[in-house]
Amino acid sequence: MAQGAALGCLTIASLVVARWGGPAVLGEYALLRVLPWLTGVIASAGLPVASTFFLAARTGSDPRLRPTLLTLALAGSAVGLLAWAVAVPLLHRLFFPDLSPGLLLLAGLTVATQLFTVWGKACCQGQADMLGANIVIVGEELLFLPAYWLVSHAGLHGITAVVVAMVGGGAAATALSVGRLAATGFFTGRAAPSLRLAREVVVFGARAQLGNLLWLVNLRLDFLILDALAGPAVLGIYAVASKFAELMRLPATAANYVLYPRFARAERVDTDAEVRRLLPRALALTALATPVLALAATIALPLLYGQAFRGAVLPACVLLVGLAVEGASAVASAYLWGIGRPGANSFAMGLGVVVTVALDLVLIPHHGAMGAAASSSAAYLATSAVLVGLTYRFSSTGRVSTVVASRAEPL
Repeated sequence: MAQGAALGCLTIASLVVARWGGPAVLGEYALLRVLPWLTGVIASAGLPVASTFFLAARTGSDPRLRPTLLTLALAGSAVGLLAWAVAVPLLHRLFFPDLSPGLLLLAGLTVATQLFTVWGKACCQGQADMLGANIVIVGEELLFLPAYWLVSHAGLHGITAVVVAMVGGGAAATALSVGRLAATGFFTGRAAPSLRLAREVVVFGARAQLGNLLWLVNLRLDFLILDALAGPAVLGIYAVASKFAELMRLPATAANYVLYPRFARAERVDTDAEVRRLLPRALALTALATPVLALAATIALPLLYGQAFRGAVLPACVLLVGLAVEGASAVASAYLWGIGRPGANSFAMGLGVVVTVALDLVLIPHHGAMGAAASSSAAYLATSAVLVGLTYRFSSTGRVSTVVASRAEPL
């Protein structure tokens, strides 16, 4: 329900930005949602995904863990802000030629707000505070809307209004996320951060974040190439198609979100049995939803966004083909992270990147949004096949690699 509400808020936000700003502004908004988040999680070495694992596993009882995670979050934010500031001239030249360097620098504040929001949500997840995680999931997307309404009625327009609203809404989301942690006692205690724990968190997070980064390349590389080759207007149309198709991720993301810390806490034999039971069910769930969403795309996209976005219908249907297996991918990823095998997950994502890059470079120059959709769909199918294969390999009796020492040790 929280994921659905958040997706509804994001859909409303994209619709409002599209109506008030047009396809070009919507395309820039799509990039500004991705690039600062990417900067933050890279600068923090995958801290959010590592925080969930370490808090859910036995290490979560160590009083030094929480101050260590907070220190890493602060350090990651500082590094991310500095990296964004240094990269502003390059970002202006490559992706945002219509934005002034000053406005682009202001957008960099969302590096810190997005990192702290996502980190707080991950800590709630690892502590089994699913109510808190759900509140942050919804608030993260909801708070942009009142911020955008306020700045628009204050006289700001176009991409300027979007950037200021993202900074204001992001700050509010950060306050909500950190406030929830404070309310659950996360910051209580006087233990000092641990250098040993910090190294373990960074190593695990880096291995897991490699997979997340490769997954993001699969998911958003077509955005960058499409923007560079066809311009923000075409990207805006494709962004609508992509966001609609990603409705398929709603049940899959929910399953991954709940199962990841659950697998990390459970005994290995129970985890192996449960993942083999859940994989076919998760696959059937998203496969059966595919034709329903394809039919909905033909009706909803022109109706909601206007005739200017009718070209988004066919790319959305093509993307849905690849996302039909998303349920199995989500459960498999949760399993591989939960048993301490983030490198295996990253391997599967790496194969998807190879498919994405090869097909994007071949198809996008000649087919635009349709080429981007076809390459992404093929990459989703390839990645899912590898993830499921690795999951069955590790979970099969007699072929499981035993996790030694602490469940929190990165393997």
